[in-house]
Amino acid sequence: MSGVFDKANPLQEAALKEILSRGGPILGSFSDLQETGDLCEWMARISDDTKLVHMNLPGTHDTCTWNYTQEVQKSLEKYTGLIPDSTVYRCQQHSIFEMLNEGIRVFDLRYAWNPGQDTIGFYHSLALLSPTTRMEDVFFGLYAWLDRHPTETVLVSLNYEPGSGTRDDARLQEHLYHILNGELAQRYWIRKWGTLGTLGDARGKLALIQRFNYNKLPHHLTRRMGIHLDPRHWTNNGKSIELTYNAEEGHRAYIQDHYRLSPPDDSTPQFCIEEKLRITKAHLERAIDTELHPNQLFISFSSAAFRFEEPSLTPKVYALGNGAEIAMGVNHGLLEWVLANQGKRFGIIFLDFYDAVAGLVEAIIDQNTAAA
Repeated sequence: MSGVFDKANPLQEAALKEILSRGGPILGSFSDLQETGDLCEWMARISDDTKLVHMNLPGTHDTCTWNYTQEVQKSLEKYTGLIPDSTVYRCQQHSIFEMLNEGIRVFDLRYAWNPGQDTIGFYHSLALLSPTTRMEDVFFGLYAWLDRHPTETVLVSLNYEPGSGTRDDARLQEHLYHILNGELAQRYWIRKWGTLGTLGDARGKLALIQRFNYNKLPHHLTRRMGIHLDPRHWTNNGKSIELTYNAEEGHRAYIQDHYRLSPPDDSTPQFCIEEKLRITKAHLERAIDTELHPNQLFISFSSAAFRFEEPSLTPKVYALGNGAEIAMGVNHGLLEWVLANQGKRFGIIFLDFYDAVAGLVEAIIDQNTAAA
């Protein structure tokens, strides 16, 4: 299949660079797209008949926040007003293209209207991440990366960001529908509904995890794809969420999304980190039992929200510690757990600051070949 552009055609390459330039604050640079590495095509080693729900997939929580520095936040105050420090919202430090090249295969994208309500952009709660980047630009960048790495697939979790202060209205839902059902989308998204299917089905394509509803669409817009994890039943701050996405086949998703801890008043920051790690590992232990849940999807968030402590618990400190009073974070404990459970299935793990603990993503990926 031909790609979204012909590298031998200067006009098409110039057009691609223009689109990716607009998407740069979320995607990263054109040079990042052109980079290669050992993990660019790790899925090439996995059999075509492997079900995606049987794989161990590293993902990034609040993927689009990588570029949300204090300087960026200051430049966007005309849109957002004064909001908490950027460290409250920032959960990553590598661009989407870098993430792809470094083996990440699941993205947590949170959308709402951009200022002006003409295009859809990306947020983390009140934090607008780029007022000019459009959802289409980011998807186009993913298409371009997949053209270069056709053995791979990328799962995209999309959910409306209610904390943005914008409206999830009929116009937003219809705009999103047409993005996901346009001519290019027809070529690059898996069109099956109610299943993620096999890796062979998915190579060179995107798979949708739909964490939003089309409850305000006109009735004639009926195309659906991917799997629907209904946000009305996604328990806020849930330690053990169970959602059915295909009742006929008995397919469910088991989710841990406990992001806001409520520890005792006399607890320490280290206690909070250890508690988040304990909750994450408990959910991963459930995923290991393939006899109990052989064909179900498991999703584990290792992330946690900001807490006012001394020292403050930002997403980065939760993930990594702070190198002083808190020596290690959740990611260090996860690496130890993954290495101790070689060859076992545990599903999707959404990570914060995945790149700062050497070997973590590689360890998750390696479990796929160990289990084969």
